[in-house]
Amino acid sequence: MSKINIDNWDVENEQFWNSQGKSIAKRNLWTSIPALLLAFAVWIMWGMISTLMRKNGFNFGMLEGLAPGTDAYNDKLNEINALYYTLPAIAGLAGATLRIPNSFLIAIAGGRNVIFLTTGLLLIPVIGTGIALGDVNTPYLVFATMALLSGFGGGNFSSSMNNISYFFPKKMQGTSLGLNAGIGNLGVGTMQKVIPWVIGMSLFSAAGETPVGIQNAAWVWVPILILSTIGAFFFMNNVITGTPKLPNTAKAVGKTLYMLTIGLVSAIVGAYLLVGVGISMWIVLPIVVILTVMLMKYATPGEIKESLNKQFSIFGNKHNWVMTIIYTMTFGSFIGFSAAFPKLCQDIFVYSNPADPTYVNPNAPNFLAWVFIGPALGALIRPVGGWMSDKINSGSRVTTFSTILQIVASLGVAYFVIQARGIDTPETYWWPFFGCFMILFIATGIGNGSTFRSIPYIFPKELAGPVLGWTSAIAAYGAFIIPRLFGQQIKAGTPEYALYGLVAYYFICLGLNWWYYERKSSGIEC
Repeated sequence: MSKINIDNWDVENEQFWNSQGKSIAKRNLWTSIPALLLAFAVWIMWGMISTLMRKNGFNFGMLEGLAPGTDAYNDKLNEINALYYTLPAIAGLAGATLRIPNSFLIAIAGGRNVIFLTTGLLLIPVIGTGIALGDVNTPYLVFATMALLSGFGGGNFSSSMNNISYFFPKKMQGTSLGLNAGIGNLGVGTMQKVIPWVIGMSLFSAAGETPVGIQNAAWVWVPILILSTIGAFFFMNNVITGTPKLPNTAKAVGKTLYMLTIGLVSAIVGAYLLVGVGISMWIVLPIVVILTVMLMKYATPGEIKESLNKQFSIFGNKHNWVMTIIYTMTFGSFIGFSAAFPKLCQDIFVYSNPADPTYVNPNAPNFLAWVFIGPALGALIRPVGGWMSDKINSGSRVTTFSTILQIVASLGVAYFVIQARGIDTPETYWWPFFGCFMILFIATGIGNGSTFRSIPYIFPKELAGPVLGWTSAIAAYGAFIIPRLFGQQIKAGTPEYALYGLVAYYFICLGLNWWYYERKSSGIEC
């Protein structure tokens, strides 16, 4: 057994687990968690940054030559506001797309090799964004590029979950994966709390600049990303069960970068079709997924292709597709709401007059002080969902409960959106709106934890990791879809319609979960 590469790994053997496996597994888990937390913070930071950009007058240089108060000026403001929504959507699209190659990276390059590299790559978008935020006239294309590269953080989840699944025995999968995902996802809430706190400080930008301190929203992540990358390099391991044909570090880095480039190419195509051409996201999404899978299948070297072909067997298993739909309901909702929530709060309670895009509600709630709570609750409750499932020996039963709770909470949010819309005092409905959204976040977290427990029981060990990666990849498109849905419906004046559509989807998932896993004659206990 070497320091970095572990050739003997049998965690289902209780003697091995107690004598040496447990300590190694815990060290890898607690090194993985902060790396994943930072990955989520960088990926979803655009939901917060876009609200700050509007507040601080970032206009991408598009208002030049236009007189304030004119129809042309107001029309351009509306166009700029719509572009703000595209930034978290582009980051969501890229992160979800990069999860597809990340789903298969552990078997190709090794857990430690993948995690330290993908964590280090996050330095590119945070440094670039910090520079771009130094000028209110920085072109939209620069921000769109940084949002795209922030997708590295979204992609990391698939490889991280796949990796951790190899370190723990089946009986601990719900708890260990729930901890990795739950505390890792806490990066969203951490980011939403840290950014408002640091933008008023002279940490990485001099006080007195215009806008003051907004660059800190990106620069603050640089030093801790460096520390986390170093930690992953020195304290994580590659295990033989996850990577049967383990390459050396240099080759692993090359293979990882090649696979990530495939994801980036597909994400660039998708972002161009979405923003540049204006094609519907419902058309863009399947194009991007299919393009990514086809590039992986036909544009990879023989050694990588051999590993991919073995893992691609999950596509012939119907339960992979059923669990993809169900998992998307939980994590897709969580990450999509996390990305859209700050901007949604701003448009409903602050810029509450659709006829006048310059109007600011003087009594608007200080939503930036509160929005972090939802993602934090959803993340913190996720290990509880896994623990509950392990405790009652049924992930599907916990999923049923959480789905019903999602439906009720979504309808509650929609009701208070309707009440707040179009009145002079929308702040009257802030707290009931906020409360229902908190329940919605909690429900998504519980359901996400329960699905982590179900997958290792539905699939054999060699397929459970790729399925975890694949389902989380598709679910991550929630960070792309939900901000776009709310952006479109806010523009149309009917944001509650987005929630109604999601409720219909939740009912479908409730039926699938019952038919395939909860029904007594289903033949599967998970």
